Amino acid sequence: MLMESKIKIYEQGLEEYPKPNIILGNFLMLLWIALGTLACWIFLPIIAWLYLAFAILMIGFILRKLLCTNCYYYDKWCTLGWGKFSALFFKKGNTEKFSENFGQKLAPLTYGIIGLVPIILIVISTVQKFSLLKMIVLIFLFLISFYSGIISRRKNCSQCKMRLICKGCAARPQ
Repeated sequence: MLMESKIKIYEQGLEEYPKPNIILGNFLMLLWIALGTLACWIFLPIIAWLYLAFAILMIGFILRKLLCTNCYYYDKWCTLGWGKFSALFFKKGNTEKFSENFGQKLAPLTYGIIGLVPIILIVISTVQKFSLLKMIVLIFLFLISFYSGIISRRKNCSQCKMRLICKGCAARPQ
């Protein structure tokens, strides 16, 4: 495509990601949100509903519209399959606008809220009244946040064709 030739694409990147990796990634994302919702529920059920609605709206739709429509992987199997997902709901955008898109600033804020709010609330709840369930939820939240935020991101970003222009890339170009 003409517009993609004007941006810096990481040529060695994957054309499409393996489907087993996509399935695992989505399972972990759902588990992360479920654990976050549970942590919020333990603290206060209304916060859990707000957290879940925020996660679904931001991750499922707003970031898909802002980021995925302007991505090389639009209508392709990206690291979580969201390129295919976004193509079901939104028209293709302009790949040249990917790095300047508001979604590049909104994504870290969104994932920060989704990751930190449940951890903070479950810690507060644990300090107020200790329980084994709260500790288990907290440990799993830390583990999945560490894996998703560091290990998985670095691996997936290192194979992404957008890594040269993505401000959220966890694998710095060589």
